[in-house]
Amino acid sequence: MRLHLSCLVFALCLFCTGSIASAKTLRGMVKTVYDGDTLVMVGRGTGRVTVRLYGIDAPETARPDKPGQPFGSQSRRVLMYKLLGKEVIAALVDHDQHGRAVAVVKQAGRDINAEMVEEGMAWAYRRFLIGPDASRYINLEEKARRTRRGLWRDRNPQPPWEFRRKR
Repeated sequence: MRLHLSCLVFALCLFCTGSIASAKTLRGMVKTVYDGDTLVMVGRGTGRVTVRLYGIDAPETARPDKPGQPFGSQSRRVLMYKLLGKEVIAALVDHDQHGRAVAVVKQAGRDINAEMVEEGMAWAYRRFLIGPDASRYINLEEKARRTRRGLWRDRNPQPPWEFRRKR
């Protein structure tokens, strides 16, 4: 009896700390695209949620008080074309330090995060990638580099994390 109870407690703790975040999904309509890796979606029961696309980092877009990076506005436009006004499913992975939901976003069954990397509109964000997505996103980035797609048309594009650090 004790063994069964301790196994049950262990399984419950594991479920609550690890898999519940990755198992939660949000469904809603994309209302705003801030840049190539951040959007706002609105859904029934979830309200307005800011979502940071998991595993990718897009070039920074210009703001009134801050400069942007090459391909920042193109990356934003591509994400807008793919998602603005469309129904999406966001599979939650985590929340970031800004309180945004970090998620893999799917539209009509397509992995939008992966598409942004594959099209050269974002880097695979190696610092935060884990599991099977890591090798897949990195391979997509390497393919985009080889074929000089999107931001890889530049000889040596500056990663957004370096751009932000220098500001």
